[in-house]
Amino acid sequence: MNDDIVSDNNGKIRNKDYEKELAALQIELVKLQEWIKEQGLKVVCIFEGRDAAGKGGVIKRITESLNPRICRVVALGTPTEREKTQWYFQRYVPHLPAAGEMVLFDRSWYNRAGVERVMGFCSEEEYLEFLRSCPEFERMLVRSGILLIKYWFSVSDDVQEGRFQQRIKNPTKRWKLSPMDMESRKLWVEYSRAKDDNFAHTDIKQAPWYVVNADVKKHARLNCIKHLLSMIPYEDLTPEPITLEPREKAKGYVRPPLNDQTFIPEHH
Repeated sequence: MNDDIVSDNNGKIRNKDYEKELAALQIELVKLQEWIKEQGLKVVCIFEGRDAAGKGGVIKRITESLNPRICRVVALGTPTEREKTQWYFQRYVPHLPAAGEMVLFDRSWYNRAGVERVMGFCSEEEYLEFLRSCPEFERMLVRSGILLIKYWFSVSDDVQEGRFQQRIKNPTKRWKLSPMDMESRKLWVEYSRAKDDNFAHTDIKQAPWYVVNADVKKHARLNCIKHLLSMIPYEDLTPEPITLEPREKAKGYVRPPLNDQTFIPEHH
């Protein structure tokens, strides 16, 4: 991994350098994955922050070279009527990792301190109870042997507005703008206050918040992955190069006629 990367005139990393650095980091992530599996570690990473801050892009770059049986993403939808009656943290507990697993929460129990608080989806009593119980819940996780890493993606007002406009113009990304996202755009100050209150109560020694400057997506991805790798000391367990044995001979096997099978149309 290269710490002397050249930037363009705008201070942003050049595409070829970004791709090279990302590839090197993804190799390290594979090594980390094998270490987590071998050592039976239990890792939870929480990704929170503003809408369009780039959380999903970082998660995608982390997971795209990893085994989904070891590293999985949890992105829960709106709670059901039954889940609304449960202990608040109950719907998240089943998704916590067993030994040898890493779970990435694309938003998490911190919904209560953010969107639920700002949009009035929870009562004042429920919100205050969350601020009291969340630090204790996370301390319990840490005491149980879970390594809990919390990332907050910080993006400026102007950059978020630009990304919203890009999504509106791009048909493949327009689905990312939910009605809730559009409301959050109007309630920038309220979300800022909610974030400040949240940090004041949940930025604890056992599980501190790590803030990612996300105004430049590529920088945020590289910086976040580098930090994640630094949080878990690991060794290289990469298997030795594999030599493939010769395939066995057909021994009388005859493949059925191809016209007995249904192939998709070949347009390319």
